[in-house]
This record gives sequence, structure tokens and C-alpha cells, in this order.
Amino acid sequence: MTGSFPQPELVERQSTSVRWALGLSGALAVALGIVIIVWPGISLFSLVIVFGASALARGVVQLAVAIRGGIPRGRGWLAFSGLAGIAEGVIVFLDTGMSALALLYVIGAYALVLGGIAFGSAFVLPLAGGDRLLLAFSALASILFGIVMFAEPGNGALVLLALIAAYSLIVGVSELGVAIGGDRLFASAAKRALTPAKAQTSQ
Repeated sequence: MTGSFPQPELVERQSTSVRWALGLSGALAVALGIVIIVWPGISLFSLVIVFGASALARGVVQLAVAIRGGIPRGRGWLAFSGLAGIAEGVIVFLDTGMSALALLYVIGAYALVLGGIAFGSAFVLPLAGGDRLLLAFSALASILFGIVMFAEPGNGALVLLALIAAYSLIVGVSELGVAIGGDRLFASAAKRALTPAKAQTSQ
């Protein structure tokens, strides 16, 4: 009768594969945000290249884990997210001379698609409750960013850079939080907060 339930070791391996994918993806997103912050005078061409490379790398990582990570549940969502990132990177590299407005719409579309996929993934990937919340938050931030990109297309280059940097950092930090373990982080923070109180009570 044990065959009807997933083995703990298998579940742990699946969870580890997902965390690796999200960790690498999150690190790339954070790196993109940092590049934009430390290079505020980045040219449009350079921004296209950096963003395209980041999207392509994120897509390759997620697709590779979906194919080889042994994740029967939620594999389709992860693969779809990887294909979206690869498609985004290819589109950008095929037209490196695109205008700022075109880049804005491309990034906005990518954020909407990625956010929708991530929101669905939050409920099917083998993750704990706190990790699901973090991934869902990341998805909602991505969707909100995509809406803003389409609603306000003419706010200037500096605003565009600030929005892209903020979006990349929020999504990246959220994904890194899932990779590290949201539940473990919350439990550790709660333990540190309660320990002094218990120590004072015992005195």
C-alpha cells in the first residue's frame, strides 16, 4: 500500500530541484536589477542585450530543471516558464535595435506571461506553505509590473529603468527566498524573536 503515497526522499529531491531552479533564476533577476542600478546611464542597446541575456538564461535554467529535475507535478508550468524566457531572449536578440517603446511592451508582455505562469506554479509545485506565498507574491508583482508597462508607456527612460530594476529585485529576492526556504526563514526569525523573551521570563 505504500506505493500510493510519494516517498519522502522523492518529494525532497523534487523540492530541491525546484529550489535550485528558482534560486538560479532569482539570482539572475537580482543581478539584472543591480546592473541597472549601478549603471544608470546604460544605453538602450546595452539594456536590450542585458535584459535579453537575463531572460534567456532564466529560461534555459527553468527548462533544464523541468526536463531533468524529475518533477512529475508542476513540470509543465516550469517548462512553460522556461520556454517563455527563451522566447523572450530570442525575440530581443533578433531585434537588438528596437525602440524604447517596443522594448517596454516586450518586457511588459514577458512580465504578464511570467507572472501568470508563476502564480499557477505556486499551487502545483512541491513547495511548503510559506514558499507558495512567496512565489505567489512574486507572481503578483510581475503581473502588476506588466500592467504598469502597458498603462504608462511614455514616462521616460529613467522611470523605465527604475521600474525594471525594482521589478527584477522584487521578483529575484522572492525567488531566492523560496530557494532558501520561506518556511525555514520565518521559523528562524520567529525563534530569534521569541528566545530573548523566554530568557527574560526564566530569570
